[in-house]
Amino acid sequence: MSVSVKDVEYIAGLAKLRLKEEELPKLTEQLNKILNYVEHLNELDTTEVEPLAHPLEMKNVFRPDELKTSLSREKALANAPQRTDEYFTVPKVVRR
Repeated sequence: MSVSVKDVEYIAGLAKLRLKEEELPKLTEQLNKILNYVEHLNELDTTEVEPLAHPLEMKNVFRPDELKTSLSREKALANAPQRTDEYFTVPKVVRR
């Protein structure tokens, strides 16, 4: 697969890039080299290779859930600069 200068102009337009006319031949050549390299990857035999969900082996690092007592409402609100009997009072942050 190869791309032309017209293809590079189209791709640049999709990416909202402004390219100078003198940049187009060099970018076309570079993009063709990249695509040729990717074509070489298609030649590899991957029939015995399992697909990966992540490139690194990962394991679950979560701890089991344990029921613990939480702060009482009074302790949680004790140092609040502004509050009602049950809630923190904060300034309105939503604009219309």
